[in-house]
Amino acid sequence: MPSPFIESIRSNIRLRGYSLRTEKSYLYWIRRFIHFNNMCHPKQMGAPEVKAFLTWLAVEKHVAVNTQKVALNAVVFLYHKVLGQPLGELDFTLASKQRSLPVVLSRGEVARIVDQLEGRNRLIIALLYGSGLRVTECLRLRVQDVDLERHALTVRDGKGRKDRQTLLSPKLAPALRTTIDTALALQQDDNQHAVGPSLPDALGRKYPNAYRRGNWAFIFPSTTWCQHPLSGVTCRHHLHQSVIRKALAKAVSKAELFNKKVNCHTFRHSFATHLLQSGTDIRTVQELLGHNDVKTTQIYTHVLGQHYAGTQSPIDNLPAS
Repeated sequence: MPSPFIESIRSNIRLRGYSLRTEKSYLYWIRRFIHFNNMCHPKQMGAPEVKAFLTWLAVEKHVAVNTQKVALNAVVFLYHKVLGQPLGELDFTLASKQRSLPVVLSRGEVARIVDQLEGRNRLIIALLYGSGLRVTECLRLRVQDVDLERHALTVRDGKGRKDRQTLLSPKLAPALRTTIDTALALQQDDNQHAVGPSLPDALGRKYPNAYRRGNWAFIFPSTTWCQHPLSGVTCRHHLHQSVIRKALAKAVSKAELFNKKVNCHTFRHSFATHLLQSGTDIRTVQELLGHNDVKTTQIYTHVLGQHYAGTQSPIDNLPAS
């Protein structure tokens, strides 16, 4: 039986309109915090216990900086928003595990991998590289998010709950059009059974027949129906990212690319790096990627070596022997 306390936190999160991913993350770290403190109720704890937990994550578990930040956000949400007990200043040990430079593929390596894929999976990986999408952003694309005339994609409710526009290569337009037609045909078939694409909960309640409108169809729909996690309505969600990860792993193996650790996000890194390499302004790249701070985008200049541009190795100036 679910804990009434945890369910009250879940209700608070949903009331504030947070994403399901944030909900799962916050509940996970709040449970970890409670278990760390021997199942003591958070009302009976405070800043000292939070400090000890965050320090333990850094010192004993050696978590990354961003992981510790997520845990901090979850626990702060619990105390500030749910319990109404501000924690004040928290003097805890910061995680020191440094962020490594992103893995970037050459253009030739991208081509080798894409050549090992077919159909839907080929198009998805091509969009990750050609438009700089995160895999979840790509799989959540709906028909209304594609502008084939302007060669643009709209990413809705991306990381940080922001919308943005990015590039759509004209090369991908024919395959995307075919995929959209297939998705719309599937939606029409689903509609015969009063089933449609999963919708934002508020929209589904306000417009009960919105699931019949083609603009809401996922471009990459799941192969099966499911229950909406909020409303419980039978619907068709988008394809799960594990399907693409497995297909990509096979493609990388077939391409015999063993010297780099390649995942779906590698293509987003390669998109940014290759744009900068070709002379695109870093602010434009920042906008296309949806980064809040240009400092996040600047990591790709380190990949390129542009942070020491114009600097020669002293060995280059040695006289020829």
